Amino acid sequence: MKLHCIAVMVLLSFAAGVAGASERLTGIACRSVHLQYPGPESVLFYNEMTVKKSAPGSYFMACGFGGGYFGIQQLADDRKLVLFSVWEPGNQNDPNVTPEDRRVKELGHGEGVRVKRFGGEGTGGQSFYDFDWKLGTTYRFVVTARVDEGRTIYTGYFHIPEQERWQQMAVFSTPTNGRLLRGYNSFVEDFRRNRDSTTHTRKAAYGNGWVQTAEGDWHPLATAKFTADSNRSTNIDAGLADGRYFLATGGDISNEGVPLWKNVDAPESEAKPPQNLPKQAAE
Repeated sequence: MKLHCIAVMVLLSFAAGVAGASERLTGIACRSVHLQYPGPESVLFYNEMTVKKSAPGSYFMACGFGGGYFGIQQLADDRKLVLFSVWEPGNQNDPNVTPEDRRVKELGHGEGVRVKRFGGEGTGGQSFYDFDWKLGTTYRFVVTARVDEGRTIYTGYFHIPEQERWQQMAVFSTPTNGRLLRGYNSFVEDFRRNRDSTTHTRKAAYGNGWVQTAEGDWHPLATAKFTADSNRSTNIDAGLADGRYFLATGGDISNEGVPLWKNVDAPESEAKPPQNLPKQAAE
């Protein structure tokens, strides 16, 4: 199963070829829906996500950025995992043809994490952590970035509330010409794509998102734009519920929240930047 390919397709859905591929999924897969968060370039991206409804073949992405993605999946066989991936530059799809000096390099990973290269829709490195996440539980995600000459080193951290600890994913270095984090987004997608999967609702809530600049300033993700791929299905929705953003697709969903391609603003609050971050991320 090309899990990495599917996630890449969603994040590149505005490219002409991929848009056409998404359109052909009408009636075959739930429409992929996204929240795009404007924010300054940063060294840390924090977000919280609660999956409300899921089905086999679902990806709930909490921390997407221009260079990678981080979230949780329910596979077609119902196994669940955490996935953190980073791309390398170039238009190649075969990971074996990427020049060595242009490849994602793994600099380390947390205990129990599996790491490998991927290809098919771009190339890069990805990491997996088997974790039986639960509906209705809020999970915390952190991605950090630091420049190392012409590369950027990205690290993902996933908080396990039952154990009150942060699980480190992989530490990936990739050529970026010194770019930090930008292009923040979240999404929900159906990668089972067997027609029956369109009858099952997938829904997640997102909130308390923040980014921290290199100067140490924190900025809340106070606005989100509701977007989707070119699949023509109309049973999608997004908006605010209980003070948090939400995304939903498939099943009996209808667009009763914010219209597609429109912004939704988070309610005014006195929320403060996240506390109790991973020790490495706070340094």
